[in-house]
Amino acid sequence: MLAGVNAPPPLFFLWFLWMLLKLLAATVSLLFLFGIPFGLIFLIHFLFSLPMRRAERARLFLDLVEGALERGRSIEEMILSVAQSRDRTVGVRFHLLAAYIESGLRFGEALKKVPRFLPPQISAMLRAGEKLGDLKKVLPACREILRDRPAGVRSAMHYMILVVLLFSPIFVFVVMMTMTFVIPRFKEVAAGMSAKLWPETSFVFAHTDWLIGIETLIFLLLVLATLIYIGGPQFARAFQFRGLPVVDWIAWRIPWKQKRLQRTFSSMLAVLLDGGVPEAEAVGLAGDCTANEICQRQTARILIAIKQGIKLDDAIRAFDDSGEFHWRFTNATHARGGFLNALRGWHESLEARAFQQEEATAHAVTTGLVILNGLLVALIATAMFGILIAALNGALLL
Repeated sequence: MLAGVNAPPPLFFLWFLWMLLKLLAATVSLLFLFGIPFGLIFLIHFLFSLPMRRAERARLFLDLVEGALERGRSIEEMILSVAQSRDRTVGVRFHLLAAYIESGLRFGEALKKVPRFLPPQISAMLRAGEKLGDLKKVLPACREILRDRPAGVRSAMHYMILVVLLFSPIFVFVVMMTMTFVIPRFKEVAAGMSAKLWPETSFVFAHTDWLIGIETLIFLLLVLATLIYIGGPQFARAFQFRGLPVVDWIAWRIPWKQKRLQRTFSSMLAVLLDGGVPEAEAVGLAGDCTANEICQRQTARILIAIKQGIKLDDAIRAFDDSGEFHWRFTNATHARGGFLNALRGWHESLEARAFQQEEATAHAVTTGLVILNGLLVALIATAMFGILIAALNGALLL
């Protein structure tokens, strides 16, 4: 009897369940509302930091290699030791490399099995150092490739990513909606009033599809450039076709990339020659270290010239049409302290000019995109106001 009196009525349970559902729905709505901007911020931060984190892991690996060599340990022993510590800072691919070494492969062979662990040029340099028998000699050249970009280049690339992720999609959507739904209505108004249109307005009406196509094409090119920047060399090489090295040809034609390829070839050739490697073998290994088929074809021309009896400092002309490499290398043959020390100034000059050209291009592209989008907005706005003015003039004449 008392239990029946104390039991809450069924309506109370229904009210309590309804309030609980409303609270749950409000919580989900708040999480969704605040989760989207925070998720977008996290995505942008992740994309911004991905190339830098990839380079930082490569630097960490080079530090581990140098530390192991200084202590007299083998590279394979160091990799297995770090993998057993289950350190996550080295990345997943480091542990995959350790698994291949644990299966019995040597360091160079295991490195081929994990191509995305290090940049292609650094992997080729480390394998060349293993063949040389002294990995420590190639480490300075490896670190040159991982040198930090200037702040201007990074800021320009980050600005381009922001344009791709935020402004370009919104701008393309607004332009397409305006061209598809708004401008046709203005056309009908102008046709109904037999209004005389401005030349700018007629141009926009006649080339609506072209304007949408150009803006979409620019957006897609920005997306591709951003993916290549974020994905790194391995992603870019996914567009490389067998027998048709399109990516390598483009890289060789880009001025700052060509200078970095020349620096890589020159520094590795200097390291190998200082290590006592025969000239022909040193040239072949240095060409492989560029990880670029166009450079390897230039290297093949040098090897043919050497086989014909031409001296290396003259045969080196095949790698640089400007003749500067030949002049620098000829002076290095007569200098003391080895090829690497003699060519160090030229390597720094190549890197400085590459950074300068890359920064100027990045700023020119981002500024040009802003100006182009502004001109397109101004053109559309002028066309729409031109219709209104023509309609008003037609109404006044009536």
